[in-house]
Amino acid sequence: GNGDMAISSSIGSNIFDLLVGLPIPWLAFTLWPNGKKIVTIGDDGIWIDIVILLGMVVSIIITIHCSGWMLTKVVGGSMFLFYFAFLIQAVYFELPFGC
Repeated sequence: GNGDMAISSSIGSNIFDLLVGLPIPWLAFTLWPNGKKIVTIGDDGIWIDIVILLGMVVSIIITIHCSGWMLTKVVGGSMFLFYFAFLIQAVYFELPFGC
C-alpha cells in the first residue's frame, strides 16, 4: 500500500478520537442528570503521553518516508513495535508499582 494513505488514516483516526471520542462521553455525562456539577478528570502524566504520541507520529512518518512511502512488512512491523512500546510505557506509568 501507499504510505501516504497510512499516514492520513492514522492522523484521521486521531482527529476523530479528539473531536468525537472525547467530547461525546463528557457531553453525555453533563447532560445526564446525576446531581454532580463538577466533572473531575485526572491529568497525571498527560504531557508525557502527548510528547510520546507526537514522537511516535514523527517516527512513523520518518519510517514510511525512508521506505519510499510504501507500506511494507518492515514498516508494518515497526508500527507494531512503536505501538507496543507506547502500551508498555503507558501501563508502566499508570499502574501503582510503588516506585
